[in-house]
Amino acid sequence: MAASPASPKNALGRKRMSNVEYSKIAYSKQAGQTLDEICEQIADCKKCPLWETRTNIVFGGPNPTARIMIVGEAPGKNEDLSGQPFVGTSGKKLDALLEEVGLSHQDVFISNVVKCRPPSNRNPKVAEVEECSPYLRDQIRAIKPDVIVCLGNFATQFVMHTDKGVTELRGKFYQIGAFSVLPTMHPASTIYRKEWAQFLKDDLQLLADWLKKHPRGGSCD
Repeated sequence: MAASPASPKNALGRKRMSNVEYSKIAYSKQAGQTLDEICEQIADCKKCPLWETRTNIVFGGPNPTARIMIVGEAPGKNEDLSGQPFVGTSGKKLDALLEEVGLSHQDVFISNVVKCRPPSNRNPKVAEVEECSPYLRDQIRAIKPDVIVCLGNFATQFVMHTDKGVTELRGKFYQIGAFSVLPTMHPASTIYRKEWAQFLKDDLQLLADWLKKHPRGGSCD
């Protein structure tokens, strides 16, 4: 899965994204489409040019009733080939860290801001995000998670509607509408910045502790 480490390139991307009026995610738990209906709707999507280079749409999974929804940037090569989220090195690292804090892959639903792999794992373009982001909005409405975990700059800035980077925002929860949002490092970024691996682990421990203290449907203190 494509990472979003802090860099001048991402700073430029943030500037461009901040000037665009997206169809913003409706941060409520009102009823909407089911995941099956959304999956049918997206099955042969050709709304942006990414369909021309994709192998598979990566819809997300595995747990449709998860309390935790994890949002990343876009599928990477392994995800594009398999049609499943986080199946490469980043996914294995995330699964291992989830297990260390008492959670598992089956406790979460993982999806991305865009559902098709951008060529060469580049950042998604503004037009691609505009076309694809309503699917993420509908997934959030369908799953109704208690917590949304944002991996990396791109997902964090999109979900939280901010230009701030994840290194500044991580380490605590933010209440966004009906959801508690936890921004943290993308697992892929920890490969290049070893010190960030501890940040990611600490944030996932924060998530595990929060879940123990809050019943389903609880709000962040």
